[in-house]
Amino acid sequence: MRELLFCSNNIHKTEEIRKMLPVGYKLMNLKEAGMNLEIAETGVTFEENALLKAKTVAEKMKKDCFADDSGLCVDFLHGDPGVYSARYAGDKATDADNRKKLLHELSNENNRSAYFITVICLLLKSKVYYFEGRISGRITENERGEGGFGYDRIFVPENYDKTFAEMTPEEKNKISHRYIALQKMMLFLKTTGS
Repeated sequence: MRELLFCSNNIHKTEEIRKMLPVGYKLMNLKEAGMNLEIAETGVTFEENALLKAKTVAEKMKKDCFADDSGLCVDFLHGDPGVYSARYAGDKATDADNRKKLLHELSNENNRSAYFITVICLLLKSKVYYFEGRISGRITENERGEGGFGYDRIFVPENYDKTFAEMTPEEKNKISHRYIALQKMMLFLKTTGS
């Protein structure tokens, strides 16, 4: 069993990734690894934030690990909320606060195209590797669905008519930005034998 250390305390992300991993891999998040750490995301790009998290954990734990940074980028808003997706409506904002702010900003706008992006930073034997996943779609006019988290209730992926929140976890996990990035990382680990 190959253990992967995920530099996050986010339960939703941990569970999503756990369901995406092939047989033979075990995922541990920071809490499960006995590390009580909140890492400030001070980078201005997804790559910078993912690297910051991975480096901080690798230095403290002396282990290979991976981190991700994800966000929603809206064309009309020139890529916002982007790296600030989790705190779009303020530092203490809830997912509902962030969705409400975004829907308000798009209330009179026809161009609702957007994409979700995940950048994974893998630190392996002191080397840095990046893997990106992206899925295009559009922002709805109202919240739809009960599943998922973050902006899932207002994002419909291209070629679908359901929001991520209206999909089953299995449906979402087969097409999501996080799935695409994770598959690239898993392929890399498999082909390098690491």
